[in-house]
Amino acid sequence: MDRCFVVDDIELEAHLACPSQHNAANRPGLVIAHGFPAEAGGGINSTASLPSLADRVATECGWAALTFSSRGIAKSGGNFSLKGWLRDLQGAVAYLRQTVDCEGVWLLGFGTGGALAVEAGAEDEAIRGVCAVALPADFRDWARSPRKLLVLAREIGTIRDSEFPTDFGAWSQELRSVDASNAARRFGPRELLLIHGSDDDVVPALDARAIADAHGNADLRIIDGASHHLRHDPRAIALVLGWLDRQRNRLL
Repeated sequence: MDRCFVVDDIELEAHLACPSQHNAANRPGLVIAHGFPAEAGGGINSTASLPSLADRVATECGWAALTFSSRGIAKSGGNFSLKGWLRDLQGAVAYLRQTVDCEGVWLLGFGTGGALAVEAGAEDEAIRGVCAVALPADFRDWARSPRKLLVLAREIGTIRDSEFPTDFGAWSQELRSVDASNAARRFGPRELLLIHGSDDDVVPALDARAIADAHGNADLRIIDGASHHLRHDPRAIALVLGWLDRQRNRLL
């Protein structure tokens, strides 16, 4: 079901999938956050495949699942900023809570979306659990070369306005403000599942281990031979769906 919601006066496209009525009892809610695009149009990180994942989560696991495109992505308005993406995720959580009667909300994030999911969970005590896939421990690499990131964001179309950002210093400082390791420490002892590929050449598996150590009780799964783009790895998706089943069974 195609939807939209508004954050910071920016309209964001979304897709909401709900289970059939006979599965409505004890129905949990899931918000799915995408990663940063690999190329113009999204490439392998495209949000286009996430509605089908949301549909599968609803059909197979009995969850209400909301996926959305952050500002600057696909048909959503606005321009990329890291804190803007965090507010978009928080807005998606608020929208799901307003739209669907859920027995709690969990978060699932891929790449950048995984780091933001941990951050959003740390800031919202009502988030019941987070599953983060191939996430970076922090964004120091981006913060060391913010102008390079700005050029890339313009090239791939996540920044569309030639006058954005109006305050480059504030925009670049946001890259240091999101730290998944620190957020994981604050998020504990709530449920945290971390999934990472052993052969990830974008974000090293050491990042996931550092986040798990910071949390103190995370479930860390390293997939042997897997690369960064785990959204399309059936082993990773099987781990996600199994975790969601276990989370829902605790509500029954």
